[in-house]
Amino acid sequence: MTITLMRHGKPDHSLPGRRSSLAMAEWCEAYDLAEICDLPPERSLRLAAEADWIVTSTLPRAISSLAKLGRQANRVDAVYREVALPVMPLAFPALSPLLWLPLLWLPLLRVMWLLGYAGQVESYAEAKQRAVLAADRLIALSAEGNVLLVGHGIMNKLIARRLRHLGWLGEKHASSRYWSSAIYHPPVI
Repeated sequence: MTITLMRHGKPDHSLPGRRSSLAMAEWCEAYDLAEICDLPPERSLRLAAEADWIVTSTLPRAISSLAKLGRQANRVDAVYREVALPVMPLAFPALSPLLWLPLLWLPLLRVMWLLGYAGQVESYAEAKQRAVLAADRLIALSAEGNVLLVGHGIMNKLIARRLRHLGWLGEKHASSRYWSSAIYHPPVI
């Protein structure tokens, strides 16, 4: 059977005003509480309808995505939560979130995180171990039918990497676009 990794829909979370790096940490906390504000594409609806098992993280944007798909989770588990960004304790400069997120803060913090800086959040090594556990749980469920995980960008990528390492074949790599999905098939023996 298959494992489909799907990213949640677009969160209903605005980007008002200028913020420091410390204030962006607060913005990220609010982002984690946001539900979604868009509708799923036809492919996502079809994949959800074909799933025998549906699992999701505990974050509202993943759970509300399932509601938009017209499905409920068989399992809701924090093991599928998104990886948190580390915080840089800087009170300056105050920039627009439109600059912080795509240009400065998000890419810089992700690179620093990949290189070992975690601050007070889960390290890259810890996230990879969590992805191993998540992939193992999905594989176990796949013995009972097609599995759909409605999850998150970075964690889905880490789970996909583990599935490929174990010989699972994917039509494409997991993407970071909202509602993106990738289907993985078990190894051919």
